Amino acid sequence: MHRFWRLVVAGLLACLPQLSWSDATADRLARGKYLMDSVVACGNCHMQRGPQGQPLFERGLSGGFKFDVPPFTSYASNITPDAQTGIGRWTEAQLIKAIREGIRPDGSLIGPPMPIEFYRHLSDADVAALVAYMLAQPAVANAVPKSVYRMPLPPTYGPPVGKVTAPPTKDLRRYGQYLVEIAHCMECHTPRDEKGQLIMSRLGAGGESFKGPWGVSVSRNLTPDASGLKDWTDVQIAQAIRTGVRPDGQQLKPPMGFGFYAKISDADMAAMIAYLRTLKPQKP
Repeated sequence: MHRFWRLVVAGLLACLPQLSWSDATADRLARGKYLMDSVVACGNCHMQRGPQGQPLFERGLSGGFKFDVPPFTSYASNITPDAQTGIGRWTEAQLIKAIREGIRPDGSLIGPPMPIEFYRHLSDADVAALVAYMLAQPAVANAVPKSVYRMPLPPTYGPPVGKVTAPPTKDLRRYGQYLVEIAHCMECHTPRDEKGQLIMSRLGAGGESFKGPWGVSVSRNLTPDASGLKDWTDVQIAQAIRTGVRPDGQQLKPPMGFGFYAKISDADMAAMIAYLRTLKPQKP
C-alpha cells in the first residue's frame, strides 16, 4: 500500500514541470499575440495588401508591402515560418537578434523602415513572446523582392543588446515610453534628414510623407505643441489612435495601423498618452 502511494505521488510530481511549462507557453503565446495584434502591430507592414491597400488577413504575415521613398525602395519581408521564403529555418535566437539588432542569420543588415533603433528596447520577455507567436503561425509561401537602398546603411545599429527588462507598469510615464518605443511611433512621426536618418532632436514633430494606394499622408505632430496634441484630450488622442478619427471628425489615412491599435488595452493606452504629454513641444 505504501509503495502504491509513493508511485502515485511520484507520478504527480513528474507531471508538475510539464503543467508549468504548458502554462508558461500559453502565457507567452497570449502576450505575443497581444503585442503583435496591437502595440507592436507587425502586420501593419508585414501583412500582404490588396490593390487598395487593404490587409489580406488570410495571407498572414507573408510580406511584400512596398515602401517607396527617395532614400529607398523597401519590401516588408515574409515573417511566416515558410522554410523557403520566410523564417522557417531561423532559430529563436536568430529571430531575436534580427528584431533587436537588425542582423540576419547570414550576417547582413536589415535596412529601414524596420525600426531597429526602437526594437532594441524590447524586453527579453516581450521579444521572446513575439517570436514564439510568429513561429506558431501558419507558413505562407511568398517570395518578396529584394530592397534597394539609395542611402548608406550603418555598419551596425549599436553594440549587441544585453539583458532588457521592461519598466514596471505602475510607473506610468516610463512604461508609456517603453510602449511608444516598441510601437515605433516615432519611426513615422519624426522627421528625417537628407540621408534618411531620424532627426532625434525633432522627436515626434511629424511631417513625414507616405505614398500608397490611399494617396499621400503626412505624419502628425505628436508633441504637446499647439500644432500637435496640446489641445487634445486624452479621450480624443485615444480615439484618433484607435479609429483614425480626429476631434474635428476628419478621417486620418494609412499607414497608421488603426485596425491594430484599436486592440491596445485601456491601461497601455493611458500609459502611452502620459508619455506623449512629456515630449518636448516641437513646431511644425
